[in-house]
Amino acid sequence: MRLALLTLCVLIAFAGNSVLARLALAGGDIGPWSFSLIRFVSGAGVLLLLSRPRVSWGKGQWSAAAALCGYGVFFSFAYLKLATGTGALLLFASVQITMLAAAFLRGERLTAFQSLGLVLASGGLVYLLAPGAQAPSLFGAVLMALSGIGWGIYSVMGKGAGSPLARTAGNFARAAILLSVATPFIILVLPEAMPSRFGLVLAVLSGTVTSGLGYALWYYVLKDLSVTTASISQLSVPVIAAIGGALFVFEPVTLSFAAACAAVLIGVGLATIKVRSSSKMSSTR
Repeated sequence: MRLALLTLCVLIAFAGNSVLARLALAGGDIGPWSFSLIRFVSGAGVLLLLSRPRVSWGKGQWSAAAALCGYGVFFSFAYLKLATGTGALLLFASVQITMLAAAFLRGERLTAFQSLGLVLASGGLVYLLAPGAQAPSLFGAVLMALSGIGWGIYSVMGKGAGSPLARTAGNFARAAILLSVATPFIILVLPEAMPSRFGLVLAVLSGTVTSGLGYALWYYVLKDLSVTTASISQLSVPVIAAIGGALFVFEPVTLSFAAACAAVLIGVGLATIKVRSSSKMSSTR
């Protein structure tokens, strides 16, 4: 029961990143770049406190930090256009497809069962994005897909490496530095208004609680979870995000989203579980 409750807390935290971002950005309380910067700076601070800073810094990589920045920045800009659940679903699917593509390029081959899952997930995404009155923003969808690719690359780069918490702390710290250095140039090109107090609070919560503490807790419970259980449990994140969007951002959960969500999550589950059954997962959204 304790493990189940802790795992549920982690999944709520992961979904909470989408809810907090959408809540902050939809109301104009903070700009997407400011949200990303504050999220990574505050997240890096928490992660470094939870691990040994000197060791953590040595575990990080600048290339991984760059992929992490791509994930975070595209994530924030995408949520200017997308509903909470839709964004989380697109992110989740893009991450898994990116990791599957990386496995294919390494020589791994999908079974017929896994191929069926990939086709089902792709069909769900096509249905979700098909032109219509309820279709999400195509521009926002592309940005979120790029965000998922960034996290997928980051996950592949860290797959199998030791000390996941220390490595994540080192990479978050590097990402915070990269974003800080780029901030003056980005603000000149894409100026943003000063964040409101509410926007700042949401960004800090995203960095410290749903990112920093969320990842730390995930690595804590992961050692007691089977890879299959860990994979299946993550399928609930877009659903929890959609519920959070309905409760806190007052976004409707449409029938088309529910159908697409079911197709994507079942398909991704079929396509990824066997691929991941041979090794522990190194990271998640």
